[in-house]
Formats: sequence, C-alpha cells, structure tokens
Amino acid sequence: MERHLTEHAFAKLNLSLDVLARRPDGYHNMETVMQSVSLWDGVDITVSNGTGRTVRADTDKANLPKGERNLAGKAARIFLAYSGINDVTVTVYITKRIPDQAGMAGGSSDAAAVIRGLDRLLETRLSEEELLDLCLRVGSDVPFCLRGGTALARGRGEALTDLPPLPECGILTVKPEFSVSTPALFAELDRRGPVNSTNTEALLRALRAAPPWEGFTRGVWPLGNVFTSALDPVQRGCVEGVQRALLDSGAVSVNMTGTGSAVFGVYPTPADAARPDLTALGETFAVTPVKKLSRN
Repeated sequence: MERHLTEHAFAKLNLSLDVLARRPDGYHNMETVMQSVSLWDGVDITVSNGTGRTVRADTDKANLPKGERNLAGKAARIFLAYSGINDVTVTVYITKRIPDQAGMAGGSSDAAAVIRGLDRLLETRLSEEELLDLCLRVGSDVPFCLRGGTALARGRGEALTDLPPLPECGILTVKPEFSVSTPALFAELDRRGPVNSTNTEALLRALRAAPPWEGFTRGVWPLGNVFTSALDPVQRGCVEGVQRALLDSGAVSVNMTGTGSAVFGVYPTPADAARPDLTALGETFAVTPVKKLSRN
C-alpha cells in the first residue's frame, strides 16, 4: 500500500544572529531571532511496503547529495529508527527553490518537512518535544524549521521561544554568486576569542519596549549578524555593497542571513520589494513573512 503527500519546506532568515561560547561537545551556543519566509522547496514523500528500512532521497539539482547523505534522507532514517517502524520504503523527492549555501536553511527545512510529513503519513502522533528532539539530531536549524514563524532560538537551536509574528511587509533576498564556508567562519570567530555582540539582545529589547514590531518597517529595528565581521575582506565588501544597494532602493532594514552569503532587505510593503532592477546583484527572491506552521 502506497501513501503520499507533499510538504512545503519554507526558507528562514536570521533577523539577528549572535554566537556565544563554544560548548564542550564542539558546537557553539547561539542566540538568534529567526523568521520563516514564503520561498519554499516542494518535498514529495512516498511511503510504501518494503523489506527492512529503505530510504531514498533525491532532488532536481544534480550537484546535491542523494540518499542519506542528503539531510532529508538522514531525517527519514532517524525518524524510522526512533519510531521502530520496519518493512517500509520511504522515497523523498525535493524540488529545490531555496538557493544552496545561502544561509536560508534549505537543507534543514527539507529535513524538517520530512519529519513533519512522516509523522502524518505513518500516523505516529509523536509529541512536539519528540519531533523537536529528532530534528536536533539532524541539524541545529531543523527544530526551528519544523515550527517556523518568528522565534528566538538559543543553545544549538533547540531552545525555541515564539515571538509575535512579523507584520505584513516585503522582503527582498539576494544571493550573491559567491558562497561561504560555515566551518571557516566559526573557526575565525574561535580564533578571535569571545565576541561581545548584542545583536539579539538589542532586537529583543526593542521588541519589548513597544507594541510588537512597531516601527520595524520604518527601519528603527536593530538587525545584526556577528558572522558579517568574520567574512574575508572581499566577501564582506560584496555583502556590504548589496546592503547599500538594497537601502538605496528603499529597504528600511538590511542584514545577512545565517553564515551567508544571502543578504536581505525589509521593505514597507510586498509591492516595494518587487525590484527587478536589482537582479544584477545576484539571484533575487521577493518574499513575505510566514507565520508559525500547523501540524495539521
């Protein structure tokens, strides 16, 4: 018997991002405010009878890993093992729209969509705590991607606190041609020693000082990303150039997301973010905020 569904795996942006101390387990404690946006990958999941546990995962991009080397395949294997489900074949096919190596959690969101989808298809009815734990076993951004919306994430990303939804606005995301090595940026931060950054603290103070998000689309909210300072001079110059171009085009707030290289600008309305004149900056995506996802 074969069952099938399609999940939307939404991209995320970091409105703020701070890296705190390195942990004994080798990871870093983080503080970040994350936001889901309306750019999504299509994740097709099929479950059928099989022998043992078989996981197949593929995408429409030839350069991306397949099978359990893909985070979506890894997520499926972890889910089946935890649930004790045998004699099943899980096939995942991903239609990619979220750019690779952009800091927009494309792979993490695909993995979260698989965990969310398998819970529905196999009727396992796991608790949210169990699902979030499975997500963390796959990757640090995956727990947020399971729930989406607007949230503060601490620790490795597993300690999530919902925040008031972002108001209606437009967001233009630009992916420059270059990509960034995440391990290299973490190594650079480690080389420098503790970073006294308060991007997230400042954003939370601003959020608590007024009605939720009042003034956000007037550019009075302190966005920031500690990784911007860890880029090499050429990469940093490119990111800052894109940010200037976004501000010159009417964006009221700008930031780099994740470890880059995608940069985004916030505009007062969705129509304002439709800027075909900026395509020379890189691959562009005009998006809107997405609220917290439902399990139904």
